[in-house]
Amino acid sequence: MVHLKVNGQAQSFDGDPEMPLLWYLRDILGLTGTKFGCGMALCGACTVLENGKAVRSCSTPMGKIEGADITTIEGISAHGSHPVQKAWESVNVPQCGYCQPGQIMQAISLLSSKPQPTDTDIDEQMSGNICRCGTYQRIRAAIHQAAKETA
Repeated sequence: MVHLKVNGQAQSFDGDPEMPLLWYLRDILGLTGTKFGCGMALCGACTVLENGKAVRSCSTPMGKIEGADITTIEGISAHGSHPVQKAWESVNVPQCGYCQPGQIMQAISLLSSKPQPTDTDIDEQMSGNICRCGTYQRIRAAIHQAAKETA
């Protein structure tokens, strides 16, 4: 039995310990904001926070997250009031939007470790999150804007 918190709510899982966290979130808890992309932790669409750090949920087995505090895009702010969400909207980052939950979660993780990131910091930390629409310049601008708001 795996015990964890998801978006602040106590949960337990008693299935296959090799099941990816992504499928637990989407198929069992119904939290479909976290997206399936590549299934190999290469694209970042499935990024969630584990104890505040960005992880790829498609390659995180349930058996490895005992006691973890998992935050999904649904757990950030239901009303879009988180500084990163507000910056994303203000800069008009999304085009198709598919990768954006993972991008936002990665950005939140970045800002928690580097509250005032440089362009290089952003490029390095966000490089594992692919945006097929190519909104990288707007993503960078939104991260800088969110950093100013949280300063």
